[in-house]
Amino acid sequence: MGKEFREFIMRGNVVDMAVGIIIGAAFVAIVKSLVDDVIMPPIGLLLGNIDFTNLFAVLKEGKVPGPYSTLALAKTAGAVTINYGFFVNTLISFLIVAFCVFILVKNVNRMKKEPAPAEPDTKECPYCLSTIPTKATKCAHCTAEIT
Repeated sequence: MGKEFREFIMRGNVVDMAVGIIIGAAFVAIVKSLVDDVIMPPIGLLLGNIDFTNLFAVLKEGKVPGPYSTLALAKTAGAVTINYGFFVNTLISFLIVAFCVFILVKNVNRMKKEPAPAEPDTKECPYCLSTIPTKATKCAHCTAEIT
């Protein structure tokens, strides 16, 4: 059983998939940082100093009654919240990752396309059906004029 498992793990497509998952996880972390640390702060500033990580709605107050100025205070108080600010950040991260994957797949598909077949360098004589060069104007076998 150990040998079969080792053979399964060492198959090319399983190793490729593992590498893809690891690189994908690292890429998602980079995109998350890009959204949280680079994209959302200027958007929040433009919208009047909104911190998207602190956009939430309280469904049920916690042991300490609200209002809660930050999500951390609400969580500490044990309040039940809907964290729609995190959802906005996650949605933007998803859109960036999906766009990058789209570009990657598009480029891979373009590289996979079969090159157009080369023009044939021979053709058949219409009279004797012998193979002759494409540029020939006279058949070498039957001496017929080829147009």
